[in-house]
Amino acid sequence: MIRVLLVDDQPLIRSGFRALLDAEDDIEVVAEAADGLQGLRLAQRHRPDIALVDIQMPTLDGIEATRRIAAEPDLADTHVVILTNYGLDEYVFNALKAGAAGFLVKDIQPEDFLHAVRVAARGDALLAPSITRKLIDRFVSRPLHPDGDLPQLTNREREAVVLVAQGLSNEEIATRMVISPLTAKTHVNRAMTKLHARDRAQLVVIAYETGLVVPHSS
Repeated sequence: MIRVLLVDDQPLIRSGFRALLDAEDDIEVVAEAADGLQGLRLAQRHRPDIALVDIQMPTLDGIEATRRIAAEPDLADTHVVILTNYGLDEYVFNALKAGAAGFLVKDIQPEDFLHAVRVAARGDALLAPSITRKLIDRFVSRPLHPDGDLPQLTNREREAVVLVAQGLSNEEIATRMVISPLTAKTHVNRAMTKLHARDRAQLVVIAYETGLVVPHSS
């Protein structure tokens, strides 16, 4: 059962998402919050698998709520998915840096929304390759910490991180590296541990900010 926390200051949005989620046999909404601070407290209480968090809210916005959830050791297994009306923008990028596993626009189709919740619950980043390219083109014009070698990583771990940054799943990474999906997952998880990345989304950001992956020139 995938346990979900809804955090949005608009009751109509929350009720719509709840209706969709509660209709699924494998998903349960455990709590709702109207602002980021209440969302943080409910996350601490319920330890959900997924926290769907609006990016702009009173009292505590989605970025700071994400940062605080990501900083809680007891919430290491809670994946934050940002909800936004505006698509990719600087707020979303900052939320990803703060520890969000990905983001969804609120006008998403119901079937895509449910698929995204299940993807996030598996620990995969909600960053399609096209979104990753837009993110990098707009916000990472050059490495912030130019140490592309990342000496703490093995060659295979570096290779896996590059493929994650290209938007590949563990299965696709396994095919590209000619290894098993389990081994691919192990490489990715070890890289996340060594780089102190909460999830694959942060791994993507780190890969570009360190210069391990360089955006193609337009």
